[in-house]
Amino acid sequence: MNDTPFPSLSSACGQSTATRPRRAYALVLLPAVLLLMTEPAYAYIGPGAGFAVGTTVVTLFFAFFAALGALFLWPFRWAIRVLRRRRAHGRASFKRVVVLGLDGLEPTLVERYLAEGKLPNFARLKQSGTYQRLATTAPAMTPVAWATFLTGCNPGKHNIFDFLTRDKRTYLPELSSAQIRPPRKTLNIGKWRIPLSKPDIRGLRKGKPFWNILGEHGIFSNIIRMPITFPPEKFRGVLLSAMCVPDLRGSQGTFSYYSTNDWGAGDSPRVEDYTGGEQVRVQREGNVIRSHLVGPVNTIATNGGPLRCPFEVRVTGADQAVLKVDGQSIKLTRGEYTPWVRVTFKAGLGVKVRGICEFLLLETEPEFRLYVTPIQIDPGHPALPISHPKVYAPYFARLLGPYATMGLAEDTWGLNARVLDDAAFLHQCVEADDERADMFFDALEKTRHGLCVCVVDGPDRIHHMFWRYLEPDHPAYHGQGGRECRNAIEEMYVRMDELVGDTLAECDDDDTLLLVISDHGCTSFRRGVDLNCWLEQNGYLRLKPDGRGQKYLAGVDWSQTRAYCVGLTGIWLNLRGREAQGIVDPADAPALREEISRKLSGLKDNDGATAINRVFDAHKIYNGPYKSEAPDLIVGYNRGYRVSWEAAIGQPTDELFRDNTKAWSGDHIVDPALVPGVLFCNRKLAAQDDRAPHIADLAPTILGLFGVEAPPHMDGRPLTVS
Repeated sequence: MNDTPFPSLSSACGQSTATRPRRAYALVLLPAVLLLMTEPAYAYIGPGAGFAVGTTVVTLFFAFFAALGALFLWPFRWAIRVLRRRRAHGRASFKRVVVLGLDGLEPTLVERYLAEGKLPNFARLKQSGTYQRLATTAPAMTPVAWATFLTGCNPGKHNIFDFLTRDKRTYLPELSSAQIRPPRKTLNIGKWRIPLSKPDIRGLRKGKPFWNILGEHGIFSNIIRMPITFPPEKFRGVLLSAMCVPDLRGSQGTFSYYSTNDWGAGDSPRVEDYTGGEQVRVQREGNVIRSHLVGPVNTIATNGGPLRCPFEVRVTGADQAVLKVDGQSIKLTRGEYTPWVRVTFKAGLGVKVRGICEFLLLETEPEFRLYVTPIQIDPGHPALPISHPKVYAPYFARLLGPYATMGLAEDTWGLNARVLDDAAFLHQCVEADDERADMFFDALEKTRHGLCVCVVDGPDRIHHMFWRYLEPDHPAYHGQGGRECRNAIEEMYVRMDELVGDTLAECDDDDTLLLVISDHGCTSFRRGVDLNCWLEQNGYLRLKPDGRGQKYLAGVDWSQTRAYCVGLTGIWLNLRGREAQGIVDPADAPALREEISRKLSGLKDNDGATAINRVFDAHKIYNGPYKSEAPDLIVGYNRGYRVSWEAAIGQPTDELFRDNTKAWSGDHIVDPALVPGVLFCNRKLAAQDDRAPHIADLAPTILGLFGVEAPPHMDGRPLTVS
């Protein structure tokens, strides 16, 4: 057997098993520099900003000499790696550790379906190895929990506390995981702005992933779609980023919805905003509809607006049409998605930005309606660094064809807005999971020594959007979508069981340790709590006379506000010296945190039900250099409750409680004790004391399996393996 844990990308494309054929190819990587203009990005709440792409002579110059240096040093680096690898594998308990992450898998449902005999492969793992509930982070949120998994640290050491944070100067919400800023130096020639420096693409997650530590000891890792890994970091291995990878416009997902109405011929197309998308009103000329796709902002042109890619749809019959876009002619059938379609946006000076999207014809008569997924970064020609090395994303594109690259690839907001129906949304979930599985099994085949990790998002998205069908009295049960997908959650668990079965077949040897985990569970989201309304009612927040209903805290009177809510997890104090208009003396902050926590814990709904179990003081539950970046208070909701949609974007209302009637009917941003994850293993696992295993324990555990001592800054403690 080849001693190299993973062959070169060019050689790894040879013929595989009969069930998963592969095509060989070679890639040549051309460097590119990014010109990026960003605004706030609202993750689960709404869209962010766009970007444009170009190339410079400076980048090519440095890349050429870097390549020469790498070629000269290669023999020395190769010899050092061989020695390190042999030393490391000599200490390892297993040749390979495989981690299959099933985002959001809920233990109560796992246990129910196990008892009903519907999950035979999970049952095999439980009987021959281990099944336990896995304690999660506060808050129990995907980016927070996975960041703890990959660092082995509490959020105070990795700096991720929510999807969102707030700008301390403007109070506006912004993405907490990454910042993308344009080059500082440009050369203006007429209407063109030529970049003379690289863009600043900065990950805000701190701490070192444990696979980086493995790499320092000669252990190779293959990481597929792990959340909170954008932008990708260099290490000994390969990685394809996931959650927080933006779409081509720089947002966390902006769908487009094209529809006609009865306007006169003189009316021009109009755009209306949805949360997470936009509706474009178009006109029909006979059987022809013309419009355009909206791309990134053209930042190489002075005052350049969003780039456009024109398209035409010709209705050819009942529920049939032909789409012409970017030189392609594609048949459309009502209710059927197209395959991924490559589209090009031309910025000028020979600069092109490439994306991919899918089209779904919704109606031809009496109105025309067309849905387009968020336009995603083309993995064959990435406009942003989405993998390490850069050829890894194109490798999969050549191997498997185009695939979803956006971190939140499943368009939850399209279903919330009722532009999509249940079946159309479910198609996106299954398609993304199938793409992920193909990548995972390719990685398993190529990674015979070392670490292989893959995270599948489908469980999380399907729980969020279909929980309403588990509860006939849910406020969204009757008011959203059809009934044909009412078994979507159970069917998802069966698919995940089949995935586990296929994984077991690939890991059927004594030298592989397999972990199947989820980062948190899920529960019902029936009622939203407007924390800003509560803060106003209790004298902690004051609105301007016309401030009610204004988004992004624009209506708040900061001169009389001591605390406020924005984001999904908690409450911030308006602290003097920290916030731009802060009024709370830092010396008074501990007492104020305790006071709000005491009053808010145990909050009752109008019918007497407990809405909030407890409130955590972030300064007490976190430790590390970044705990001051957390919301001051983390709210632990009871089952059935969550922060309201309005409070999450800082839009104060006059209703403390409100029914949640959106398709997004399940959630996990509650008291973390209510939504632990799951932990399966093909070996016996146990904590070193009586406590439950915690997601932070997995990083030091895996390090130990490879004979690498966990660094002292890790908070997790190794589990014993037998």
